[in-house]
Amino acid sequence: MPPVSGGFFLGIKGNQMLKSACLCLISCLVMTACASGPPKLPYPAFVQVDELPDIFMASMPGIRAKQLAGDPKTRRGSKRIDVPPEWNGTSGGMPGRSMEIFVVDGSMTIADIELGRGGYAFLPAGSLGFNLRSTDGARILYFLNDVDPESVIRSPIIIDASLLEWQSTAVDGVSTKELRKDPGNGAATWLLRVTPDTALPWQESSTIREGYLLQGSYQHTECVQGEAYTWQYQAGGYFYRPAGTINGGPESMAMSETTWLLRETRGGEHQTVPDCVATPNASF
Repeated sequence: MPPVSGGFFLGIKGNQMLKSACLCLISCLVMTACASGPPKLPYPAFVQVDELPDIFMASMPGIRAKQLAGDPKTRRGSKRIDVPPEWNGTSGGMPGRSMEIFVVDGSMTIADIELGRGGYAFLPAGSLGFNLRSTDGARILYFLNDVDPESVIRSPIIIDASLLEWQSTAVDGVSTKELRKDPGNGAATWLLRVTPDTALPWQESSTIREGYLLQGSYQHTECVQGEAYTWQYQAGGYFYRPAGTINGGPESMAMSETTWLLRETRGGEHQTVPDCVATPNASF
Protein backbone atom coordinates (compact mmCIF):
# COMPACT_ATOMS: atom_id res chain seq x y z
CA MET A 1 0.00 0.00 0.00
CA PRO A 2 1.49 3.43 -0.93
CA PRO A 3 2.39 5.80 1.92
CA VAL A 4 -0.13 8.41 3.03
CA SER A 5 1.21 11.82 2.00
CA GLY A 6 1.12 14.79 4.34
CA GLY A 7 -0.18 12.74 7.28
CA PHE A 8 -3.67 12.61 5.73
CA PHE A 9 -6.24 10.91 8.01
CA LEU A 10 -7.48 7.69 6.38
CA GLY A 11 -10.93 7.62 7.95
CA ILE A 12 -13.02 4.54 8.68
CA LYS A 13 -12.95 3.14 5.14
CA GLY A 14 -9.22 3.68 4.85
CA ASN A 15 -8.60 1.97 8.19
CA GLN A 16 -10.62 -1.03 7.03
CA MET A 17 -8.55 -1.21 3.84
CA LEU A 18 -5.32 -1.02 5.83
CA LYS A 19 -6.52 -3.70 8.27
CA SER A 20 -7.50 -6.00 5.38
CA ALA A 21 -4.11 -5.54 3.74
CA CYS A 22 -2.31 -6.35 7.00
CA LEU A 23 -4.43 -9.45 7.61
CA CYS A 24 -3.73 -10.58 4.04
CA LEU A 25 0.01 -10.13 4.55
CA ILE A 26 -0.04 -12.01 7.86
CA SER A 27 -2.06 -14.83 6.29
CA CYS A 28 0.46 -15.13 3.46
CA LEU A 29 3.36 -15.24 5.91
CA VAL A 30 1.67 -17.91 8.02
CA MET A 31 0.89 -20.03 4.96
CA THR A 32 4.50 -19.72 3.81
CA ALA A 33 5.78 -20.78 7.24
CA CYS A 34 3.39 -23.73 7.36
CA ALA A 35 4.42 -24.83 3.87
CA SER A 36 8.11 -24.85 4.77
CA GLY A 37 8.32 -27.68 7.27
CA PRO A 38 11.39 -29.72 8.23
CA PRO A 39 13.41 -31.20 5.38
CA LYS A 40 12.40 -34.65 4.16
CA LEU A 41 15.25 -37.11 4.61
CA PRO A 42 15.59 -40.82 3.72
CA TYR A 43 15.44 -41.65 7.44
CA PRO A 44 13.41 -40.28 10.38
CA ALA A 45 14.92 -36.98 11.53
CA PHE A 46 13.52 -33.65 12.75
CA VAL A 47 10.39 -35.53 13.88
CA GLN A 48 8.11 -33.89 16.46
CA VAL A 49 6.42 -36.82 18.15
CA ASP A 50 3.24 -34.92 19.03
CA GLU A 51 2.48 -34.76 15.30
CA LEU A 52 2.56 -38.56 14.83
CA PRO A 53 -0.71 -40.54 14.77
CA ASP A 54 -1.74 -42.72 17.71
CA ILE A 55 -1.36 -46.49 17.38
CA PHE A 56 -3.09 -49.35 19.20
CA MET A 57 -1.14 -51.64 21.57
CA ALA A 58 -3.00 -54.81 22.52
CA SER A 59 -0.42 -55.59 25.21
CA MET A 60 -1.12 -52.32 27.05
CA PRO A 61 -4.85 -51.49 26.73
CA GLY A 62 -6.06 -48.04 27.68
CA ILE A 63 -2.88 -46.13 26.77
CA ARG A 64 -2.04 -43.75 23.92
CA ALA A 65 1.06 -44.62 21.91
CA LYS A 66 3.15 -43.06 19.15
CA GLN A 67 5.31 -45.30 16.96
CA LEU A 68 8.79 -43.77 16.72
CA ALA A 69 10.61 -46.55 14.87
CA GLY A 70 10.20 -50.24 14.12
CA ASP A 71 7.17 -52.32 13.20
CA PRO A 72 3.98 -52.00 15.27
CA LYS A 73 2.71 -55.37 13.98
CA THR A 74 5.68 -57.27 15.40
CA ARG A 75 5.88 -54.90 18.41
CA ARG A 76 9.59 -54.37 17.82
CA GLY A 77 10.93 -50.85 17.93
CA SER A 78 10.48 -47.60 19.81
CA LYS A 79 7.33 -45.93 21.11
CA ARG A 80 6.26 -43.03 23.27
CA ILE A 81 3.36 -43.97 25.52
CA ASP A 82 0.97 -41.83 27.55
CA VAL A 83 -0.43 -43.78 30.50
CA PRO A 84 -3.64 -42.43 32.09
CA PRO A 85 -4.09 -42.03 35.87
CA GLU A 86 -5.07 -45.14 37.83
CA TRP A 87 -3.73 -47.42 35.10
CA ASN A 88 -2.61 -51.00 35.77
CA GLY A 89 -0.98 -53.43 33.36
CA THR A 90 2.15 -55.43 32.69
CA SER A 91 5.46 -54.74 31.04
CA GLY A 92 4.35 -56.64 27.95
CA GLY A 93 7.66 -58.48 27.72
CA MET A 94 8.10 -61.68 25.73
CA PRO A 95 10.77 -64.35 25.18
CA GLY A 96 13.56 -63.29 22.86
CA ARG A 97 12.98 -59.57 23.39
CA SER A 98 14.59 -57.11 25.76
CA MET A 99 12.78 -54.00 26.94
CA GLU A 100 13.68 -50.52 28.11
CA ILE A 101 11.42 -47.98 29.79
CA PHE A 102 12.30 -44.34 30.50
CA VAL A 103 9.93 -42.02 32.38
CA VAL A 104 9.68 -38.69 30.57
CA ASP A 105 7.07 -37.22 32.91
CA GLY A 106 4.83 -38.34 35.76
CA SER A 107 5.54 -41.55 37.64
CA MET A 108 5.43 -45.27 36.92
CA THR A 109 5.74 -48.19 39.31
CA ILE A 110 7.57 -51.26 37.97
CA ALA A 111 7.04 -54.26 40.24
CA ASP A 112 7.27 -52.48 43.62
CA ILE A 113 9.70 -49.74 42.56
CA GLU A 114 8.26 -46.31 41.82
CA LEU A 115 10.12 -44.30 39.19
CA GLY A 116 9.53 -40.60 38.72
CA ARG A 117 10.74 -38.37 35.93
CA GLY A 118 14.11 -39.69 34.75
CA GLY A 119 13.45 -43.22 35.98
CA TYR A 120 14.93 -45.96 33.80
CA ALA A 121 14.45 -49.73 33.58
CA PHE A 122 16.09 -52.37 31.41
CA LEU A 123 14.33 -55.73 31.41
CA PRO A 124 16.30 -58.47 29.62
CA ALA A 125 14.68 -61.30 27.70
CA GLY A 126 12.79 -63.65 29.96
CA SER A 127 11.88 -60.90 32.45
CA LEU A 128 8.16 -61.63 32.28
CA GLY A 129 5.45 -60.77 34.76
CA PHE A 130 6.55 -57.28 35.76
CA ASN A 131 3.49 -55.36 36.89
CA LEU A 132 3.20 -51.73 35.82
CA ARG A 133 0.95 -49.12 37.34
CA SER A 134 0.60 -45.37 37.47
CA THR A 135 -1.47 -43.49 40.03
CA ASP A 136 -1.26 -40.01 38.51
CA GLY A 137 -0.42 -40.89 34.91
CA ALA A 138 2.90 -40.90 33.07
CA ARG A 139 4.59 -40.36 29.74
CA ILE A 140 7.21 -43.01 29.01
CA LEU A 141 9.55 -44.10 26.24
CA TYR A 142 9.17 -47.82 25.55
CA PHE A 143 11.76 -49.79 23.56
CA LEU A 144 11.41 -53.45 22.56
CA ASN A 145 14.22 -55.16 20.65
CA ASP A 146 15.36 -58.59 19.57
CA VAL A 147 18.03 -60.00 21.84
CA ASP A 148 21.60 -59.93 20.59
CA PRO A 149 23.38 -63.20 21.52
CA GLU A 150 26.51 -61.18 22.29
CA SER A 151 24.71 -59.28 25.05
CA VAL A 152 25.90 -60.24 28.53
CA ILE A 153 23.46 -58.29 30.73
CA ARG A 154 21.01 -60.85 32.07
CA SER A 155 19.60 -59.07 35.14
CA PRO A 156 17.12 -56.18 35.23
CA ILE A 157 18.45 -52.66 35.71
CA ILE A 158 16.17 -50.15 37.47
CA ILE A 159 17.69 -46.77 38.38
CA ASP A 160 16.80 -43.15 39.03
CA ALA A 161 18.85 -41.01 36.65
CA SER A 162 18.60 -38.00 38.96
CA LEU A 163 20.89 -39.82 41.41
CA LEU A 164 23.68 -40.12 38.83
CA GLU A 165 26.37 -37.47 38.38
CA TRP A 166 26.90 -35.79 35.01
CA GLN A 167 30.22 -36.80 33.47
CA SER A 168 32.21 -34.39 31.30
CA THR A 169 33.21 -35.32 27.75
CA ALA A 170 35.92 -34.27 25.30
CA VAL A 171 33.61 -31.49 24.04
CA ASP A 172 33.25 -28.48 26.34
CA GLY A 173 29.62 -27.91 27.28
CA VAL A 174 28.62 -31.55 26.70
CA SER A 175 28.14 -34.04 29.55
CA THR A 176 26.58 -37.49 29.89
CA LYS A 177 24.90 -39.91 32.29
CA GLU A 178 25.29 -43.60 31.43
CA LEU A 179 22.11 -45.60 32.07
CA ARG A 180 23.25 -48.87 30.51
CA LYS A 181 26.36 -50.12 28.74
CA ASP A 182 26.54 -53.77 27.70
CA PRO A 183 30.18 -54.93 27.65
CA GLY A 184 29.27 -57.79 25.32
CA ASN A 185 27.72 -56.10 22.28
CA GLY A 186 28.37 -52.47 23.19
CA ALA A 187 24.67 -51.56 23.36
CA ALA A 188 24.19 -48.37 25.33
CA THR A 189 21.55 -45.97 26.61
CA TRP A 190 22.55 -42.62 28.05
CA LEU A 191 21.54 -39.03 28.70
CA LEU A 192 23.33 -36.20 26.91
CA ARG A 193 23.26 -32.63 28.20
CA VAL A 194 24.34 -29.73 25.98
CA THR A 195 24.73 -26.17 27.29
CA PRO A 196 23.51 -23.19 25.22
CA ASP A 197 25.55 -22.20 22.15
CA THR A 198 27.69 -25.34 22.33
CA ALA A 199 28.46 -26.51 18.79
CA LEU A 200 29.29 -30.11 17.89
CA PRO A 201 31.83 -31.24 15.30
CA TRP A 202 30.90 -33.16 12.15
CA GLN A 203 30.80 -36.81 13.20
CA GLU A 204 30.15 -40.23 11.74
CA SER A 205 29.10 -43.48 13.41
CA SER A 206 29.19 -47.07 12.20
CA THR A 207 26.05 -48.00 14.16
CA ILE A 208 22.41 -46.94 14.35
CA ARG A 209 21.59 -44.23 16.88
CA GLU A 210 18.25 -42.83 17.97
CA GLY A 211 17.45 -39.91 20.20
CA TYR A 212 14.54 -38.20 21.94
CA LEU A 213 14.80 -34.59 23.12
CA LEU A 214 13.62 -34.49 26.72
CA GLN A 215 13.96 -30.75 27.25
CA GLY A 216 15.20 -27.62 25.54
CA SER A 217 15.54 -26.42 21.95
CA TYR A 218 18.27 -27.79 19.73
CA GLN A 219 19.40 -27.06 16.19
CA HIS A 220 21.07 -29.89 14.29
CA THR A 221 22.38 -30.68 10.82
CA GLU A 222 22.05 -33.98 8.98
CA CYS A 223 24.40 -34.65 6.06
CA VAL A 224 22.78 -36.67 3.25
CA GLN A 225 24.94 -37.48 0.21
CA GLY A 226 27.02 -34.36 0.73
CA GLU A 227 24.06 -32.01 1.28
CA ALA A 228 23.55 -30.38 4.70
CA TYR A 229 20.00 -30.08 6.10
CA THR A 230 19.50 -28.00 9.26
CA TRP A 231 16.40 -27.73 11.45
CA GLN A 232 15.47 -27.15 15.08
CA TYR A 233 14.20 -29.78 17.48
CA GLN A 234 11.87 -28.80 20.31
CA ALA A 235 11.13 -30.94 23.38
CA GLY A 236 9.52 -34.12 22.09
CA GLY A 237 11.74 -34.17 18.99
CA TYR A 238 13.05 -37.51 17.70
CA PHE A 239 15.53 -38.97 15.21
CA TYR A 240 16.55 -42.46 14.06
CA ARG A 241 19.90 -42.14 12.28
CA PRO A 242 21.27 -45.04 10.20
CA ALA A 243 24.85 -46.23 10.40
CA GLY A 244 27.38 -44.47 8.20
CA THR A 245 25.68 -41.08 8.17
CA ILE A 246 27.39 -37.78 8.98
CA ASN A 247 25.79 -35.21 11.26
CA GLY A 248 26.68 -32.25 13.46
CA GLY A 249 28.80 -29.39 12.17
CA PRO A 250 29.11 -25.72 13.12
CA GLU A 251 25.38 -24.98 12.83
CA SER A 252 24.48 -27.77 15.26
CA MET A 253 24.07 -26.25 18.70
CA ALA A 254 21.82 -25.96 21.73
CA MET A 255 19.53 -22.93 21.62
CA SER A 256 18.87 -23.48 25.33
CA GLU A 257 20.11 -26.11 27.78
CA THR A 258 19.01 -29.40 26.29
CA THR A 259 18.85 -32.99 27.46
CA TRP A 260 18.62 -35.96 25.08
CA LEU A 261 17.96 -39.63 25.71
CA LEU A 262 20.16 -41.56 23.26
CA ARG A 263 20.33 -45.26 22.40
CA GLU A 264 22.46 -47.64 20.35
CA THR A 265 21.51 -51.33 20.19
CA ARG A 266 25.09 -52.27 19.26
CA GLY A 267 28.45 -50.66 19.80
CA GLY A 268 30.26 -49.05 16.91
CA GLU A 269 33.06 -46.78 15.79
CA HIS A 270 32.55 -43.04 16.25
CA GLN A 271 34.80 -40.46 14.65
CA THR A 272 34.90 -36.78 13.78
CA VAL A 273 35.13 -35.83 10.11
CA PRO A 274 36.21 -32.53 8.53
CA ASP A 275 33.04 -31.71 6.61
CA CYS A 276 29.70 -32.84 5.19
CA VAL A 277 30.59 -35.21 2.33
CA ALA A 278 28.87 -38.06 0.49
CA THR A 279 29.26 -41.32 2.44
CA PRO A 280 29.16 -44.55 0.40
CA ASN A 281 28.81 -46.58 3.63
CA ALA A 282 25.51 -44.99 4.66
CA SER A 283 22.82 -47.65 5.15
CA PHE A 284 19.73 -45.74 4.00
